Order: sequence, then structure tokens, then C-alpha cells
Amino acid sequence: MTPMLWKDNWEESRQHYLDWWAGRGLVITMWEHLETEGPPHEDVPCPPPARDLHHYWFDPEWRGDNIHYRLSRSSFKADILAVANTHLGPGSLAAILGAELEGGPDTIWIHPRATPADPIRLDEDNRWWRLHLDLIRACKKRSQGRYLVGCPDLIEGLDTLAGLWGTQPVLLEMMDHPDELEQALDAVNRIWREVFERIYSEINENGEMAFCYFSLWAPGRVAKLQSDISGMISPRNFRRFVRPFIRQQCQWLDYSLYHLDGMEALRHLDALLEIEELDAIQWTPGIGQPQGGDPRWYDLYRRIRAAGKAVMPSGVKLAELQPLLDAIGPAGVNVLMDFRSEREINAALAIASRYR
Repeated sequence: MTPMLWKDNWEESRQHYLDWWAGRGLVITMWEHLETEGPPHEDVPCPPPARDLHHYWFDPEWRGDNIHYRLSRSSFKADILAVANTHLGPGSLAAILGAELEGGPDTIWIHPRATPADPIRLDEDNRWWRLHLDLIRACKKRSQGRYLVGCPDLIEGLDTLAGLWGTQPVLLEMMDHPDELEQALDAVNRIWREVFERIYSEINENGEMAFCYFSLWAPGRVAKLQSDISGMISPRNFRRFVRPFIRQQCQWLDYSLYHLDGMEALRHLDALLEIEELDAIQWTPGIGQPQGGDPRWYDLYRRIRAAGKAVMPSGVKLAELQPLLDAIGPAGVNVLMDFRSEREINAALAIASRYR
């Protein structure tokens, strides 16, 4: 079984995740972590402050120390995973293929640096690819069974090309050179699989792994998949330029979750539900919309469950948890809570116990 020594209820949570993937269980977790209100799991020294944003994001040894320190003081109650977040921006596969990364105060930005005419290939000497491996290895060296080292948010397909070329060139290529765009998507999928496999070989523990975004764990290869640019394209183009490549990834992975992001993306739900190999769907309503615990999304969750997919409501507040579970049931539901304290975690566990 996966070692996770800083999470003392891991055996129970592991079964919750297995049951959720099977469509019959309930997971109560959150994205990232909050600080434990008890003693640290281990006395870990605090690293010195980062010199600047570049040091904060892109120095693997400093970042490994910082992640190790923060996890030593994080709460892993309920089904919250003890995972080192190794992300290098949302969509870092584009940087591996030639885009540029820039550290910001709250995130890492990706700047396009290529054109559709440039070849898409994996360069072993690409500095961002080397940084991915160096950061993962720095975290793995410190973890020693205390927590898992997560797979970064590589992203794939059209979103990777948007990070590499820019959004407008991708949309123009879709209209002007659709066959060439499909060839580029084939190349991205092939390299995504190669990069993922290389990372999996570094981070898996007895064949089990975690994915940084949306707190995913599975006994095998697991990833969050997405196409945020799909909010700008038609259902017909989604079925041509997105769905076949998502399906290929789902066929290769052991477990898969699709990140459905924004109201404009809802028009593609039928096409996603037709992917038999897709295991679960996560819903992000978007800025300005009620978040995942709001009753207006209950029918959406029921529709996803009726199609045989597990579901992940996100940003659910404590007061919304019981009404949500009353409305859609607990089977195949992974609730990504908006916890603010361990007191709230304990209250959510009391609610969840009535449904298990």
C-alpha cells in the first residue's frame, strides 16, 4: 500500500477513494491544505525566505524544503491527501515543448514562444523539462514515505497548443488548417504520454500515485484532463479536435477525471459523457457563478451520475454539504470542500458519517 506516514487515517481514506472511483462511495477532501491546529507531524526547520519570485518557484531545492516544511504542519483529516504539489503552472507541458514560464505572486504564467510551423518535439535539454524532474526528485528525496509526490498539472491537447502558440493562432489553425491541427494534437498526445510515464516512474509508490490538482489518488496512472479553450469552440469542433484525444488519454490511463470549467463548457457535456473510458467529471462553475455546492447544480450532478461517471463538486461550503448529499446521494461523489478550519473538517466528517 502507498506510504503516507503523516496521514494517520490513510487506510480508511484509501478505501474511500477506491469506492468513489467505483461509483459507490463518498470522499470528503479539499484542494491543497490548511494548517493543522495540533502539533506538527515532525519537527521540520523552516527554510529562509525566498530571494525573489524566480527563486520561490524555480529553485527545486528551496521549493522542496518549503513544501516539506508546509506539509509537516498541514492537516490531513477527512480524506485530505498528504501530497507535495510539484506544479510549474497550469499547463506546464507547453513549457516543456518550448513556451516560457514566469513566476507571479500567486501563480506561474506561460508565455507562447512558438508558431504552428515549428516542430513539436521533446527536447531532453529543455530547461523546464529538467526543472520538472529536478523538483520531483527534490520532493521525493524529502518525502521518504511521509507523503506522496504529486504529478504536476501538465495539461494536454488544445490547451497545450494555446500555451505554446497562443490562443488565437490555435483557433485560426482550426479554421484554416484543420488537418495540420490534428497532426499537432497527435504529437502533443504522444509527448504527453511519454512525459507522464517518465514522471510516473519517479513518483509512483508501489504502482500508486497522486495528481496535484483536485486532490486525486488512484492505484495506477491517474490524471486530471481538460480543454478550457473548448469554451470558445462549437460542439462539432469539440468532437473533432478534443474528444478523440481525451478518449485516447482515458484509454491509456487507469483512472481519469475531466475538469469541466465554466458555463460555456457545458455544451460539450454530452460528448464527454459518451467517452466510456472516462471515470469522473469535476465541475467548476467559473467566476461570478455560484460555486459547486449551490442547488442549481444538483441536476447536473445527477445527470453525470446517471451516465455512470463519478462526480466532483468543488468549492462546497460546510452549510451546503448535507443538502447536496440529500439531493444527489453519496455514491460516487467526491466533495472538494472549501474548508477554513479543522473545526469545519470535523463537522463535515460528522455529516458524512450519516451517509456512509
